[in-house]
Amino acid sequence: MNTTETLNTILATNYVLYLKTQNFHWNVEGPTFMMLHKFFEEQYEALAAANDEIAERIRALGALAPGSMKEFLAISLIKESANDVSAENMLKTLLADNQTVADNLTQAASGFAENGDDVTADLLTTLNQYHQEKVWMLKSLLA
Repeated sequence: MNTTETLNTILATNYVLYLKTQNFHWNVEGPTFMMLHKFFEEQYEALAAANDEIAERIRALGALAPGSMKEFLAISLIKESANDVSAENMLKTLLADNQTVADNLTQAASGFAENGDDVTADLLTTLNQYHQEKVWMLKSLLA
């Protein structure tokens, strides 16, 4: 496991999810506008804080964190989304993306723990709790 490459992918994926969620916050329409507008805002603010934590861990390990959309898009596990999607499709997209992130964090945290990097494993476990909660919430909104 290459520590820096793994964390760079996690950061890139989180950043793309952050931007996508902010885009949905700006562009959501329909009868659930206010509720989703606030829900998306809470999520993108949490994702922004996580971006900082992940990048700072990369720096603490002695590497440079990626910092451009070109870099992020090249290594992210999720893709950008159009801003002309329905509120329901926004929720479905975020559900799939948060599940992808949670699955990746589960695997990465385990790998870091096996390699004796408990600090990074703990960070990723904490981030994973957040994404697993979002998966549950998004499923509930779509039920």
